[in-house]
Amino acid sequence: MSPLAALARAYDRLAEAGEVPAQGYSQQKIAYLIPLLADGQPAGPPVDLREQEGRKTRPRLIAVPQPTKRTSGIAPNFLWDKTAYVLGVTAGEGKRTAKEHAAFIARHEEWLAGTQDEGLTALLRFLAWWRPERFAELGWPEEMVDQNLVFALESERLDGVHLHDRPAARALWTDLSSGAEGGEAVCLVTGEPGAVARLHPAIKGVWGGQSSGGSIVSFNLDAFTSYGHEQGANAPVSEAAAFAYTAALNHFLETGSTHRIQIGDASTVFWAEGPEAGEAEDVFSSFMGVDEKAEARKVGDILARIREGRPLGEVLGDLQGVRFYVLGLAPNASRLSVRFYLEDDFGVIAARYLRHLQRMRIEPPPKDEAPSMWRMLIETATLRKSENIQPNLAGEWMRAILSDTPYPLTLLASLIMRLRADGDVNALRVAILKSVLIRNFGKTFKGEVPVALDTEFQETGYLLGRLFAVYEHIQTAALGRNLNATIKDKFYGSASAQPRKVFRHLDAGAAPHLSKIGKQRPGQRIALEKQLGGIMDLMEPGGDPFPAHLPDRQQGLFALGYYHQRNDFFRKHTSSETGHEAGEDTQ
Repeated sequence: MSPLAALARAYDRLAEAGEVPAQGYSQQKIAYLIPLLADGQPAGPPVDLREQEGRKTRPRLIAVPQPTKRTSGIAPNFLWDKTAYVLGVTAGEGKRTAKEHAAFIARHEEWLAGTQDEGLTALLRFLAWWRPERFAELGWPEEMVDQNLVFALESERLDGVHLHDRPAARALWTDLSSGAEGGEAVCLVTGEPGAVARLHPAIKGVWGGQSSGGSIVSFNLDAFTSYGHEQGANAPVSEAAAFAYTAALNHFLETGSTHRIQIGDASTVFWAEGPEAGEAEDVFSSFMGVDEKAEARKVGDILARIREGRPLGEVLGDLQGVRFYVLGLAPNASRLSVRFYLEDDFGVIAARYLRHLQRMRIEPPPKDEAPSMWRMLIETATLRKSENIQPNLAGEWMRAILSDTPYPLTLLASLIMRLRADGDVNALRVAILKSVLIRNFGKTFKGEVPVALDTEFQETGYLLGRLFAVYEHIQTAALGRNLNATIKDKFYGSASAQPRKVFRHLDAGAAPHLSKIGKQRPGQRIALEKQLGGIMDLMEPGGDPFPAHLPDRQQGLFALGYYHQRNDFFRKHTSSETGHEAGEDTQ
């Protein structure tokens, strides 16, 4: 099923539950209401509809007639709009304000001609009486300028009935919005014949997108069209289906929605079908969500039960069989790009994600054994700033995890680059590297990529990483831990990429350090020399143990070997001091 068809189906369920507006309406941010008397005079000052959110106020979301999709033209909305259209007042230069206000009056005189409805007649009388200068004369609030407004009869205002809610207004809007501008055709979403939507409603809430919204389907240049068709006729979608999929998507993208997460530049929405849909959505949210202790505990409990050998079906219970959808969107000027789309059984999706976490198992583990996608992505970024995350990486990685396909090689390259640049070989970075190595290259290695230190694992990169950690330990054992810079600070990047240039120098530098250790602690020198010899014995017998270059996958193993060996030293050091084993304080 296409993402648009899945969203249209989701709309039907949401509409039954009263969570989305009816056909032809949409949730819009409305800040003020103008109360009217039957004669069209204001019943009092505008009513502030904004809601308090902390120290700030925000407009209230109200279902109003679907807004006109504006590009550069002037097009008023039905019975509501911003102050430039409704009142002829704006805070800017207002070069078009007079024309916008005149258009609002003219179109409503046309739309409401002949109406006998008390509320609609009151609006016509108000528009005939109103002049923009009355705004200042009446002392209406400056905060109202450029906000969206609605109208209501004062007699109905306290009951929450706006002009656009009156039966006559709803009937009129149904007639006005049912015109088939794009002709008739078979809808590509539903497969049913219907009136083709010339323009699809705007989709708002995508991070980094235009405030006016964006489109998944649009044709605004001749190069995009075919066979002389215009706009939506190039990919016919019925007006009903266009409204349904955009209404559902806008609902999922709303601020505070429990159906959205931000993964890099991809605004990701997810939803489910079935009796246990809510529980499936909660579990997925805990998989993907922000770093919260409750969510981490939930995922940790699931992982613990799986590691105990309990079947996934038993762990997930009734969630297997729930149909699940994940859609990632990113802005592209006025359009929206689909970064990824996945539709599958929730049990299958959950199993794939849990396999990803299993691949990331490492000893000692990161503080958060089930980190959020954002927390993992930030490890790939320069200075750990979210704006430095590679644009396509988030979507490609998420798609790979949820579809159980090879991870993007840009992930491996980005992590290797960060390690060489800052030398921060922390647990989370190494865990991510390990997951990439297993998923993409696992079958090419001489054995299984280890979770903890494996003295028998003979991959060149892993052995060199272990060797580098031994040289570093020799240095600190001889000179103390309070050095301004260790060999890791100076040589990690070059040692992991071009071992031949560095390791012979490190070996020569280790000799005087071993001599110093031998004078003070002969037993430790013997142990360190045995470790060096044991690692060297596993390297290419009879050949050069130090290759000129290491490819990225071997550099990843270098980081893993270094991490394992270094933490083994730390564990033994802590054990000797405290009398029990302890792991390194990792990130």
